Amino acid sequence: MALHKDEILNSLAATANVAQFVAFRPLGGRLVQSYCRITGFEENHRFQDSKQAVEALLGRSSDRMVNVRSYEPNSPRSREFVYGLRTVEETLAVLDRLAAEDLHLIVNETIDIHDGGVSGVVQGQLIEFAPDDTPRCVEKPGAASLPLAIGLNILNTVYGLSAELSFAQGSRVEFSIHPKPRGYHQRHTIVWELERDAPSFLPAALTWPNRFSRHLGDKVFGLLVANALGVPVPRTTVIGRRTAPFTFGRDTGSSEVWTRTAPTEPQPGLYTTVKGWLDPFALLSSEDPDGSNIRSVICQSAVRAEFSGAAVTGPNGQIIIEGRRGEGDRFMLGLQLPETLPSFVVENVSAIYAVLASRLGPVRFEWVHDGDVVWIVQLHCGGTGTTADVIVPGDADTWVEFESSAGLDKLRSLLASLPPGEGILVVGRVGLTSHVADLLRKANRPSKLKGV
Repeated sequence: MALHKDEILNSLAATANVAQFVAFRPLGGRLVQSYCRITGFEENHRFQDSKQAVEALLGRSSDRMVNVRSYEPNSPRSREFVYGLRTVEETLAVLDRLAAEDLHLIVNETIDIHDGGVSGVVQGQLIEFAPDDTPRCVEKPGAASLPLAIGLNILNTVYGLSAELSFAQGSRVEFSIHPKPRGYHQRHTIVWELERDAPSFLPAALTWPNRFSRHLGDKVFGLLVANALGVPVPRTTVIGRRTAPFTFGRDTGSSEVWTRTAPTEPQPGLYTTVKGWLDPFALLSSEDPDGSNIRSVICQSAVRAEFSGAAVTGPNGQIIIEGRRGEGDRFMLGLQLPETLPSFVVENVSAIYAVLASRLGPVRFEWVHDGDVVWIVQLHCGGTGTTADVIVPGDADTWVEFESSAGLDKLRSLLASLPPGEGILVVGRVGLTSHVADLLRKANRPSKLKGV
């Protein structure tokens, strides 16, 4: 016979870290306590009544709040879930209302979901999670969905800990991870629910932006994915708004650094990227004073650049590789044209592309070649419709010319003011992988190169 949720939670508490809780079952119109784990009381201490139990739990909850979870004993899925109750009276009222439906109930301490950590679910070889939410985030759009090994690698890197999520194959685990120790055993991983013999399935496609990539900054998330897949990423330190600083990547052999901003979603060329160190706090204050756009600042080891450029997936899945000798910042801004690259550089970049595309599907990335190694300095998922002379395919009623030498800010202004039905003719050569092309693709405005 399958165990009830309160029995599973009681069993879990012996080894895993659970939120402090007290569980009740309905019996003849009243609530009868089944199990509990509350700090300062012996295991499964028997309280005089539900009021005394709730008082004890509220008094020892880390945030002085509790949740109520309801379920039917023969169903593996929960019913109503009530979050963040602050008083004994309102908690007892919820218990009475749900008990009247003959539901079994678990009252557990509320643990702040806005502390910079994440909540989610592991099932089979899939992990899904999001910040600022409960494990039920997986029932909403936008949760990060990753193969388990990659997801654990990223979580361990960001939070500097090993998530305690090793359970038998076929299990479904609801969990949360917190920067500060929490729960009955005061550890960083909380296990909220364990369902054994759950159906396994293949992971969903790994895509971003998602809620976690926006939490860290899109650029950071892409580099974490590349690093987890084992391709060379320069040593990178992330100074985030909502996470403690963390570092990942490999030593490049250079003592110089780049300072890069990481907005929530790609904003080609809009925010600062500069060689050398800048005060990250002054940078955040000047470029995003209300904190709504830039999630973090990156200090990234420089690469001794022999060649630099970008690669994108074009129509029909073919790869487009562009670049030039030396550093690529002016090329990416559309201020320099691509050059013919040596065959060994193209071959090396193609090999990295094959590794990334085999796991992620169509990708776009910026790369730097030091003569021996191809380093990934930005990674995004998704392909393009770009061909030799068409940046964004599509028909337009009329075409407006844009001089590529005018720069990205002028292009942004033009895109913001352009009425529907008008396309853009880019006058002057720019790289199809440059930020000029990225900005046009992001706007999804029909655009092509004039006279190519």
